[in-house]
Amino acid sequence: MAGLLFSIPLSKRTFTAIPQTPYTAFMWAIYALLAAVFAAATSILAKIGLDGVNSNLGTAIRTAVVLVMAWVIVLATGVQRGIPQIAPKSWLFLVLSGLATGASWLFFFRALQMGPASKVVPIDKASVVITMLMALIFLGETMDAKTIVAGLLITTGTILLVL
Repeated sequence: MAGLLFSIPLSKRTFTAIPQTPYTAFMWAIYALLAAVFAAATSILAKIGLDGVNSNLGTAIRTAVVLVMAWVIVLATGVQRGIPQIAPKSWLFLVLSGLATGASWLFFFRALQMGPASKVVPIDKASVVITMLMALIFLGETMDAKTIVAGLLITTGTILLVL
């Protein structure tokens, strides 16, 4: 898999962004904040829900709910018509992303079942810093001094929360 990732030259990668309008210029931050709120709720709800339930079974139930919810939204908005236009490369990376998501959820639920949410969640959110590093390596994104300092602060905060 690493060979596959490294075989795609950075200079040939292009990502289609949503056109910038007064609406989209700040809405991404609102969506990101909502994602954080729901992620926090997910952790607490999962911790309570996993009481007496095998973590793999809990993950499967959660995944089934997410699957149904996602397809209801796709079908309700009519975007399923775009499926035939999805390029093979996009299919590959969406499938790989799905596998990574599944692995993340399995490990997260097991950790959440075994440990306190107040310690498991900060470690899980270390994915922020790992994502920053992977974006630098695999996507060619740049990091300025502010981003590097923020990443170090997040890492330090995570360590302090877990100790």
